[in-house]
Amino acid sequence: MEKNLKNVLVISFGFLLLFTAYSGLQSLQSSLNSEEGLGVASLSVLYAALTLSSMFLPPIIIKKLGCKWTIAASMCCYVTYSLGNFYASWYTLIPTSMILGLGGAPLWSAKCTYLTIAGSLYAEKAGKNAKDIINQYFGIFFLVFQTSGVWGNLISSLILSQSSNKVEISEKDLECCGAYNCLTDTTNSTGSERPSNSLIYTLLGVYTASGVLAVLLVIIFLDQIKSDQAETEKEKLEAPSFWSTLLATFRHLKDKRQCLLIPLTMYSGFEQAFLSGDYSKSYVTCALGIQYVGYMMICFAGVNSLCSLLFGKISQFTGRKLLFALATVMNTGCIIALLLWKPHPKQLAVFFVIPALWGLSDAVWQTQTNALYGILFEKNKEAAFANYRLWESIGFVIAFAYSTKLQVYIKAYILLSVLVLSMVTYGAVEYLEAKSSPGTPTATKKENGGPHPQETRM
Repeated sequence: MEKNLKNVLVISFGFLLLFTAYSGLQSLQSSLNSEEGLGVASLSVLYAALTLSSMFLPPIIIKKLGCKWTIAASMCCYVTYSLGNFYASWYTLIPTSMILGLGGAPLWSAKCTYLTIAGSLYAEKAGKNAKDIINQYFGIFFLVFQTSGVWGNLISSLILSQSSNKVEISEKDLECCGAYNCLTDTTNSTGSERPSNSLIYTLLGVYTASGVLAVLLVIIFLDQIKSDQAETEKEKLEAPSFWSTLLATFRHLKDKRQCLLIPLTMYSGFEQAFLSGDYSKSYVTCALGIQYVGYMMICFAGVNSLCSLLFGKISQFTGRKLLFALATVMNTGCIIALLLWKPHPKQLAVFFVIPALWGLSDAVWQTQTNALYGILFEKNKEAAFANYRLWESIGFVIAFAYSTKLQVYIKAYILLSVLVLSMVTYGAVEYLEAKSSPGTPTATKKENGGPHPQETRM
């Protein structure tokens, strides 16, 4: 097996094992730890810590440890969150949420940096277009990674379905479901009674073991990777100062393209939080019961995974602009449908069509936005992907912050507004790229991994 492809698969399956545990726990937090809003509070703290981490840690840690050991160390932070859930309280879950958040940004930045460098090195060796190889690597990664939602939610559904707690959902309860939901705790009682401790401990044991296996897989099988020799030699001769490295994330905002990509990046956080939080709670749990949340998320993750591979391959033929347009149309249609639809158990198929279409859209947001960052900011990968995690996590924080304060229809309108803004600013980025580089030597140089004019000043 080609060495770079082996490393891509190791990272992919490591993330699969790690996020099998995390995705399952995240989906269940509002139900398993509902007392005093502990579960939602832990997610808010988690993404707030991720925001702070994105500002400062990735460039420092990646330069100190390298991509491989940054990934391994950050994965350990995720394992602590699984351990914290064994005895969920404000003194255990909040600290472990902070630890996970601090490790999240270096993990994702190191992963993106690793795949981008691996794709560029292979393309140079094979004489292929670096952009196409990077897109394919991200497609492979997200094909494997997005199935973590399938396995994580399947494990939780199979284990928690053994609970004998069954709640009948009345027509009166259904009146509080959907976009115009009732802002009361009664909507949470229809199917969210806490399972027995033995079932919860069994579930957490499986999740913890999955995280530990992810760490071991990366440590044992992932090769360390370095950037090109010129950059390596330059670092040896002129090591950057601490504060220079610390502020790399902020300095990257001098690039106009990075600023224009902020709404698109934040939208990724908004739309994921809306599906996993508002849709699962106000539609699925409210109208069907909590036992269906796992199956709904499996539908989302399955379509997301398959489309991630598909879009990673066809992007070289269709171009990214067409895929972004497709995702925009699909997401807009879903949001409008949720505003108009009054969920009812008799309409079972609709509950799964929405997350399926959402999964198709999210596959574009994830694969194409990640690849776009890698292509546009090829010489500033660490700082660029740190910005990606920063703005995405800010989107999560904002969405969770107003989650319990606003009705679903207001949050849907906010989501739609951010989507429209995202496409306007993304179009501006494409315009700037087309204006500065078509048919010029700079464009050819950039496709081959050379610096972009704006990148040379940073």
